[in-house]
Amino acid sequence: MGLKQRLVPYWLLGPGLLWLIVFFLVPMYFMGELALRSGTLTSGFTFDWAWANFPDSLSGHSEQIVRSFFYAGTATVLALLISYPLAYAIAFRAGRFKLVLLFAVIAPFFTTYLIRTIAWKTILSDSSPVVSVLQALALVPPDGRVLATSGAVIAGLTYNFLPFMILPLYANLERLDLRLVEAAKDLYSSSRQAFIKVTLPLTMPGIVAGVLLTFIPAFGDYINALVLGGTQQAMIGNVIQSLYLTQRDYPEAAALSFLMMALILVIVLIYIRFAGTSAFMGEEEDVA
Repeated sequence: MGLKQRLVPYWLLGPGLLWLIVFFLVPMYFMGELALRSGTLTSGFTFDWAWANFPDSLSGHSEQIVRSFFYAGTATVLALLISYPLAYAIAFRAGRFKLVLLFAVIAPFFTTYLIRTIAWKTILSDSSPVVSVLQALALVPPDGRVLATSGAVIAGLTYNFLPFMILPLYANLERLDLRLVEAAKDLYSSSRQAFIKVTLPLTMPGIVAGVLLTFIPAFGDYINALVLGGTQQAMIGNVIQSLYLTQRDYPEAAALSFLMMALILVIVLIYIRFAGTSAFMGEEEDVA
């Protein structure tokens, strides 16, 4: 094999690497440099290795961080509970309607994220039929409301990020060899045992990918808390937004952004440590 042929894979990686450098590494460098500045907007920000910005950015924001974990985690669990049976039905029971149902899953992406969230504000408004039904079922007090509550924010997160859970699960289920399930049943496994011992382990990479794709953006989201929640429902994304756009404290905002990215990275690394890289990369594991 000639030198040119051996270099072909590296040349193919070139456009992707260039994209990452220009749109990820370069912005990260400038944000990191900004996080180490001090000063004010009026007097100007001076680069002086202000490491104190990092602990200062966490001061007084523990409640928003915990709330972000709770909201994102709850939305991720709900998305998984909704997505798994739906993805299973599309993969194995949809028949000729499979493409139609897949289109229905991705159809919300044809509308902007903000418009979809505002639509939920209308759905959950005090005078909406949905709230009236919830009140009739005694799930909401007669004089209660859904909008501007934690439930509204979680509902918005679940809805907006649901496709990110469904699509990896469907892709994984689509590759599932049903002969393995049939073999388990031939060996006197019930349908429930076959699902737990065969189907679930083989689809774990799809679950992991869906959980990560759902939890990570949900954790940093601020639109749902801003539109569907009230002042008491702010997440850490709302804090960063306020620091950038309202308080104009750019160094502290950049420092807090870095800390949140580092926190998410730690979570991913812990998963890789205990689950292994095969599941993280979406590779199927052998069934014992």
